[in-house]
Amino acid sequence: MNKAQLVEAIADKVGGRQAAADAVDAVLDAIVRAVVSGDRVSVTGFGSFEKVERPARYARNPQTGERVRVKKTSVPRFRAGQGFKDLVSGSKKLPRGGEVAVKKAPKGSLSGGASTTARTATKKAAAKKATTARKAATAKTAAAKKTATAKKATAKKATTAKKSAAKKATTAKKSAAKKAPAKKATAKKAPAKRSARKTAKRAAAR
Repeated sequence: MNKAQLVEAIADKVGGRQAAADAVDAVLDAIVRAVVSGDRVSVTGFGSFEKVERPARYARNPQTGERVRVKKTSVPRFRAGQGFKDLVSGSKKLPRGGEVAVKKAPKGSLSGGASTTARTATKKAAAKKATTARKAATAKTAAAKKTATAKKATAKKATTAKKSAAKKATTAKKSAAKKAPAKKATAKKAPAKRSARKTAKRAAAR
């Protein structure tokens, strides 16, 4: 039985060929996507689909007999359920009429049950931790940048203050140096006035 024949087989039960084709496509797509992402799809009474990791190994080429190294790979695997096995082996009889061979699966079985829920929770927790760590690292980097900028600004202010103080001191020294000769000149003029007075007194005495 191929896919088209499978669609024809269930067309009457789901309300037409198009509805059957959509249903088959949806089921197969859901199984493939779940297995590829690493989840285990289990259908009670039918079987389970899962992803299996195969380690690197050596094999032989059947045509040449040459030893070839096979890389590590992942493959899908299907395990038949006990009910399916019993029907195939003949230990149980296949239901007749409108009854289904595989009993209805309980709610949540197509998503892998508790194992899938646990995996999803673990993935979400890991993603949350990674996001929190990234945010913390970003905050630390921003704080470090702010601190470095503040230190640079403080250093610039201190340098500017030192330069202005040095300029003021230099200006004060220059002004003091300019004022000093004027005082000396004033001091020299005083004896000249005294000598003029002495000369006048001597002339009056004569």
